[in-house]
Amino acid sequence: MPVARAWTVSLIGLVAQVVEVEVDIAQGLPAFVLTGGSDATLRESRERVRSAVTNSGAGWPARRVTVGLSPAGIPKTGSGLDVAIAAATLTAAGTVPPERLAETVMLGELGLDGAVRPVSGVLPSVLGASTAGFTRFIVPAANAEEARLVADRVIGVRSLREVLHWLCTGEEPDIGLDDEQQSRPAPVGRATPIPERPELDLSDVVGQDRAAWALEVAAAGGHHLLMHGKPGVGKTMLAERLPGLLPDLTPDEALEVTAIHSVAGILPPGGTLVTRPPFCAPHHTSSTAALIGGGARLAAPGAVSVAHRGVLFLDESPEFGARTLDALRQPLESGQIVVGRSAGVVRYPARFLLVMAANPCGCAVDTGTGPDSVAATCGCSSVQRQRYRARISGPLLDRIDIRLDLLSPAKGLIGDDARGPASAAVRERVCEARGRAAKRFAGTGWSLTGDVPGPVLRRRWPVHADGAGLLDATQAAGRISPRGLDRVLKLAWTIADLAGHDQPSADDVAAALGLRQRGAVPADFATIRSAGAGRQALRRPA
Repeated sequence: MPVARAWTVSLIGLVAQVVEVEVDIAQGLPAFVLTGGSDATLRESRERVRSAVTNSGAGWPARRVTVGLSPAGIPKTGSGLDVAIAAATLTAAGTVPPERLAETVMLGELGLDGAVRPVSGVLPSVLGASTAGFTRFIVPAANAEEARLVADRVIGVRSLREVLHWLCTGEEPDIGLDDEQQSRPAPVGRATPIPERPELDLSDVVGQDRAAWALEVAAAGGHHLLMHGKPGVGKTMLAERLPGLLPDLTPDEALEVTAIHSVAGILPPGGTLVTRPPFCAPHHTSSTAALIGGGARLAAPGAVSVAHRGVLFLDESPEFGARTLDALRQPLESGQIVVGRSAGVVRYPARFLLVMAANPCGCAVDTGTGPDSVAATCGCSSVQRQRYRARISGPLLDRIDIRLDLLSPAKGLIGDDARGPASAAVRERVCEARGRAAKRFAGTGWSLTGDVPGPVLRRRWPVHADGAGLLDATQAAGRISPRGLDRVLKLAWTIADLAGHDQPSADDVAAALGLRQRGAVPADFATIRSAGAGRQALRRPA
């Protein structure tokens, strides 16, 4: 036949573009010409496909083979187009019939021996092709379960021989995987699957009940959190237990998070749906590209997108580069990250809960009792300590809702009753508070208080008159910025939701100011209702 056609998918971020593979075999000297491709890995497919076809027992046509990838104007990356190129080439050569190619999307990388290897991004690729009207998919056997999350007619294959056999006979291969294939990660070269980690319980953190309550507020409203404290006080333990306070992902959220992990190549073998909020903790030496996303031609997802709908924890946050930290400002405001590279611009969701931890100084030697006290063995001057904290810029700090000083507990670390609040009980209260917020914001497109724009919150959901007066006095004293005022309003509404109040009272506003200004944090809800304890928070230094 003059021209054979097959179908595959190229991903641009999370957007799937269906690609038509056209192959023409003409008279002339043997050659393999690939047009419409722009990626080095894709150009190398000429050698992979030729060797795979030969080693699979099919003859390679000794003529001029021209492969066109359409639309030619969109970027095409990766090795996932190999199987479609091989199938279209053998169809054009008359080796296999063309009937089944018309309705099938093919994904997979070919090994030189003809093996079909797993690739990243199968879930969003299949989802996009399904939206375009395709109903049948050939994918690597190791990606078959992932594809079945969004499609019914999925054929898993382990070799090009099985693809050719199905094209000729219609008989689907047995896709039972051996242990080696089950454990083989997608060969993306830049990431490894995230191992399934058991959720840690908040009750393991002893003597930090006030900090645990602040964590509860953060989880209930989607508020970002900064913890200061000397080493060993429990900052990392608290952050690692925050995902356990969050509710399960909704079906739409789970599909979105799973798609991001699939594109990033970190989805565990088996392709199960991610149903719990993810936890991502990049090292402080991570680059800006690793944090927000990067790549040579099209940007891959970074840590901010891997943590979408979950928690992004930056331990030793002042040790991150200043430009790296400031790159967080856009996704914190918009909930997405936009990265431009030479091949195009990609957008990834990045609505995460940011938790930052910091020591009092760079040497991290602190045995005092106060939040800023430093032992005699510390060689840092007050100027050096202030400079260390100033590594977190003011604009970024202004976007952090809760700022918390952690102190070492004086007692209660040993004994049978040395346990903090259980995560299950806290998560139940968080779900109830989120339910109240979702009911209040019904029909607006928002579900969390932390997502509502400040001007809208001020106009449509004001606080009690006494609380408004408290905020006016604080702003008049120059202790809070206009953006900070909006953050306090959001905190006050979350505190009111946790306490079951219909409207934030003056005490709720005072407690929110305490969280915002590193003041005293009430240990329980009964304390919040105490006007004296709430207003005492305002007299603490900012």
